[in-house]
Amino acid sequence: MRGKMTAITHHTPDALLAAYAAGSLPQPFALVVASHISLCLDCRAAYDAHQAAGGVVLDTVAGEDLSESLKSSVFDLLDAPVVPEPVFQRSGVYPGPVMEVLDGKPPRWKPVGGGVRQCILSAAEAGSVRLLYIPPGQAVPDHSHNGLELTLVLQGSFSDETGRFGVGDLEVADEHLDHTPVADAGAPCICLAATDAPLRFRTLVPRLLQPLFRI
Repeated sequence: MRGKMTAITHHTPDALLAAYAAGSLPQPFALVVASHISLCLDCRAAYDAHQAAGGVVLDTVAGEDLSESLKSSVFDLLDAPVVPEPVFQRSGVYPGPVMEVLDGKPPRWKPVGGGVRQCILSAAEAGSVRLLYIPPGQAVPDHSHNGLELTLVLQGSFSDETGRFGVGDLEVADEHLDHTPVADAGAPCICLAATDAPLRFRTLVPRLLQPLFRI
């Protein structure tokens, strides 16, 4: 059901929306974008516009016969994992696309230190996506990135060198961002985070624990 949304000030970049609408966004990032669209009416409208534009292009392209080898490749793609769709229904703080991955069950949290917990939803060659639970006032160790990281706030908020991120806000980080996210006062911060490469931690202990926590 659609309900009153909180004010969202950090949106999905248009290039990511276009890639998601085209079905070319890797699964971990697609889950985050689908979840953001489920919370953000503005990005849902932009996503619908991208889909409509893609439909117009397809309607103007003449059909062509496929070779047997190409036809086989197309059928293989049809058997690939389905890109998650935006779902406005929520269960508590979790958007519909997340609840579908969780099979409607609560997250199975595992401690990673300092009161922070995580629930890995998927981890493969294309990247990983996880839920993070960060107590108020707790910082995630200072780090930069070897690739792209998308972080969507589902509950509470956090702040870093780039600003404050509340419920529904999406932070997009790459190798140019070095930051120390800190959960704000109030409710614990719960985030949905996807990466396509390991983070670059600045201090020794997080680096030593990194293989264990798969982040």
